[in-house]
Amino acid sequence: MFLSIDAGNSNIVFGFYDNGSQTWKYEHRVETKREVSVNKLAKDLQLFFLEMGLKPIQVKQIGISSVVPEINRTLISLSESFFNITPHFINEHSYSSVNILTTRPAEMGTDLMANAVAAFEAHRSACIIVDFGTALTFTVISDKGEIIGVNIVPGLKTALKSLFRNTSKLPEVKLELPTSAIGKNTIHSIQAGILYGYSGLVKGMLQTIQQELSMDFTIIATGGLSEILTNLKDTFDYIDRNLTLKGIKIIAERN
Repeated sequence: MFLSIDAGNSNIVFGFYDNGSQTWKYEHRVETKREVSVNKLAKDLQLFFLEMGLKPIQVKQIGISSVVPEINRTLISLSESFFNITPHFINEHSYSSVNILTTRPAEMGTDLMANAVAAFEAHRSACIIVDFGTALTFTVISDKGEIIGVNIVPGLKTALKSLFRNTSKLPEVKLELPTSAIGKNTIHSIQAGILYGYSGLVKGMLQTIQQELSMDFTIIATGGLSEILTNLKDTFDYIDRNLTLKGIKIIAERN
């Protein structure tokens, strides 16, 4: 099996690709904690492996993308001690063949690069990748596979938590799309405001990008929250929750 580790600001995702069935067969998520130890992650993985009937020796290769520098060394040590594998830790040198047309290419998040590589590999067309994570990002790719640029706004949960933390009377609510965009109580009002508001944001951003570049794009949604905004289903050509994991695998194997 190939193991993709995607360390984001909210979660660390362990995605296991089974070479036999050629599917992402297992997925394990843990909350990202910057002070987490190798032993804590190893114990957590050991329980997961017992539940799934897996053994560490089944993992033959590991690729890591991390946007949380504080845990980088921990993830490398975990790979070496738990799996006895030296992982490919993705950095700006891992995808030197990809032309990044931004002013500071080294600042590009490795998760966004993994998304871009996987999307272009699959579709070979101009793409916009909408990643619903801690941040909501729009990565724009040309029909030559160039990274044209990225837009970043606070993610759905980030916006919701900010509203909850910075107001005295507004409660924290579940991210569930209500049937009406007009709120009838406090919880409904927050859900309608955040979720229908973000639906409009996504549509407006996609429209503006396409008008500015006068191009047609394949629109791909990914990220753990990509399926919450069900009213956007027709806006996306594809929804691929495993896009980042796929990109990590592609980049690691090429290196």
